[in-house]
Amino acid sequence: MSIHVKNITKLFGPQKALDKVSFNVHTGEIVGFLGPNGAGKSTMMRIITGYLAPDSGNVLINNSDIADNPVSVRKQLGYLPEHNPLYPEMYVKEYLEYIAGIYKLDKDSGKRITEIIDQTGLGPEQHKKIGALSKGYRQRVGLAQALIHDPGVLILDEPTSGLDPNQIVEIRNLISEAGKEKTVMLSTHIMQEVEAVCDRIIIIDKGKIRADEDKVSIFSRATKETATVLVEFDIRVDELMLQNVEGITGIRHLDGNTLLLETPAYEDIRPKLFRFAVDKGITVLSMQMKEQSLEEVFRDLTS
Repeated sequence: MSIHVKNITKLFGPQKALDKVSFNVHTGEIVGFLGPNGAGKSTMMRIITGYLAPDSGNVLINNSDIADNPVSVRKQLGYLPEHNPLYPEMYVKEYLEYIAGIYKLDKDSGKRITEIIDQTGLGPEQHKKIGALSKGYRQRVGLAQALIHDPGVLILDEPTSGLDPNQIVEIRNLISEAGKEKTVMLSTHIMQEVEAVCDRIIIIDKGKIRADEDKVSIFSRATKETATVLVEFDIRVDELMLQNVEGITGIRHLDGNTLLLETPAYEDIRPKLFRFAVDKGITVLSMQMKEQSLEEVFRDLTS
């Protein structure tokens, strides 16, 4: 299953929410869709799932245009919206039976409901009303309804919102397993989640795609003129002591005897720091180059 987004533009009055957006997602890929608030993420996801029509451009799901074949295409989609819409007065199992009926899973619906309850960890809560569940468990119900008809394409908008750390790991594992056979696109503000789960990252800002690359390549999109070294000595070292160490362009004291040193990006000053420590009779307790995080890349591309 594949997603092909071609030159999608969407206007809300004078505001251009999406501006000729194009990208592809292929089977077996888990793609993270990132952007600041108001960048167009949720709008794009609603267009992909057919809940919103674009002003121009088109979306193909497995080479079928959702505008021309909305019912058949939606059968191939599983969608968890940002604001998870549920029926609080229904019981969990009752709700999933209702969703199974919508997708006409009558033949093996009982078996499939049992499977999906187990898969999403809803077993202990299946006989409770949805309104009585915690936010985390309501999110699991939303994931269960998105997966129940075994769709080829999963569109997940903030799938781990409201979950505790253990639940987040479980849902990440579930998404990773789904991504082996399905096309998965997820939106999140949790950078660690993208790094842990996604194969590829698309960054959107002000309705335009700013980056669309695999995780390794995307770090090269944001170039920095400086690098940082985190070093801890066994005594407090001040700026005057380090003034003769060539290559240090900035010094910031952190807790205790730890320093954050700024250097030119092309220069590794760690050997010089070791020589400095030996000359002064100081012990280096730890030292590391700080790599640029995905969060920093994100800020560079969207600032």
